[in-house]
Amino acid sequence: MPELALIPTPTTAGDERQLPRNIEAEAAFLGAILIDNRVVEDLPVALTPDHFFEPLHGRIFQQAMALIERNSIATPVTLKPYFEVDEAMKAVGGPGYLAQLTGSGAGLIGARDFARQIFDLALLRELVGVGRVLVDNALDTSERVDPQAQIEEAETALYRVAGGEAEMGTVKSFSQASKMALDGAERALNSGGHLSGVTTGLSSMNAKIGGMHNSDLMILAGRPGMGKTSLATNIAYNAAERYRRDEADGIPPEKNMGAKVAFFSLEMSADQLATRVLAEQSEVSGEALRMGKISKEQFQKLSRAAQQLQTLPLFIDDTPGLTIAGLRTRARRLQRRHGIGLIIVDYLQLLQGTSKGGDNRVQEISEISRGLKTLAKELHVPVMALSQLSRAVEQREDKRPLLSDLRESGSIEQDADMVMFVFREDYYLAAQEPDQNDTKLQQAYMDWHEKMERVHGTAELIVAKQRHGSTGRIRLRFESHITKFSDLADNGMAYEDYE
Repeated sequence: MPELALIPTPTTAGDERQLPRNIEAEAAFLGAILIDNRVVEDLPVALTPDHFFEPLHGRIFQQAMALIERNSIATPVTLKPYFEVDEAMKAVGGPGYLAQLTGSGAGLIGARDFARQIFDLALLRELVGVGRVLVDNALDTSERVDPQAQIEEAETALYRVAGGEAEMGTVKSFSQASKMALDGAERALNSGGHLSGVTTGLSSMNAKIGGMHNSDLMILAGRPGMGKTSLATNIAYNAAERYRRDEADGIPPEKNMGAKVAFFSLEMSADQLATRVLAEQSEVSGEALRMGKISKEQFQKLSRAAQQLQTLPLFIDDTPGLTIAGLRTRARRLQRRHGIGLIIVDYLQLLQGTSKGGDNRVQEISEISRGLKTLAKELHVPVMALSQLSRAVEQREDKRPLLSDLRESGSIEQDADMVMFVFREDYYLAAQEPDQNDTKLQQAYMDWHEKMERVHGTAELIVAKQRHGSTGRIRLRFESHITKFSDLADNGMAYEDYE
């Protein structure tokens, strides 16, 4: 086989080492493809032309794949017309080089191993590139340098290398994008026509929003006492449990309606959060559980629930005072190690920004909301962030939240793909109970009692913004003693759209 005329390998000053590559492995792999096109059907990695060190090899691979995808045969003969004027091909003897690639046929034996080595060496070259940029930036000591921003950029670049992406494959053709859209539609069809994303475990909520979609930032907001953390833990459990159930049924990951969940709890400790989930699933009061006021029968129910939850793919990170950069780093690590498919953050205002202007809270919240949206797109998973609301809600007669009540920054509304509010009317009604012993207030008490009976144990989930569908209200059942949300079983509408 003639020696290829290679582009000189770039080196750093004082370092004559070559970039990682194996030209012979590339040639052997291409030879295997040109002998038997079926080789590409069983590759351990997704190779692209950019993975080949020698540009000519990348072009040969690209053209061969184009022919194979058109149901044509890729051989030295069929490829020859495409390389007759290729300058690099002329440098190695012309199109006859294609026939030389198939000369020994040795590549057929180790084609899978060659493909893996080509892929791994490409990642090493990307890693070298990231390292050089990191060193160059770190040596810059001018005043405009922000070391924290450099760390975040370096971590992002390393994550892409770890995911096998780097600078390759970040641009999708319309055919690729439309295929992804059709896959989502197929998921919805197979689920009964209403669920194209990760399940929330609540049928009425799934019917309204279609599940939680990849790359979406969802904001779940409410005033204290409304149950937003409870709803978030319910959804986390439901998604993780559905993933475990579908996996046990042999459903492939791409068709699994659940997800492995990462729950970043900045307000509660991991054991407090676990106590909530145990209370919800065992139907034992959380308060009784904490105080030890439970019967032997309740303890047995609790033990059974704890045993069932041991294999639940739900990961809790209760690190306090996380920065948005730190959260993104931890989320990437969890996805690499465990394949996380849903991220929940409780709650947004407890995160810290990385900018030095910490006195500007609005700017800091804007950075955090943008960071969460970037994380959703980068990891291609839904991210649900809980958020506080301003006290303006309490000053109105109708306590239902509005988008303008989102606390501290309009950027939360802007960055979010979906904004939902949890509202419990019985919470506010309980504080307005008239004195039933006062004869002058008997009618007021009867009216209050009638209204309280109608709304007690119910909650509204108000979808105030949704990029993929309509806004409206979803009626849910809420059992406060075990902090559990569920579908409301009645003859009325499970949800209503806004006009």
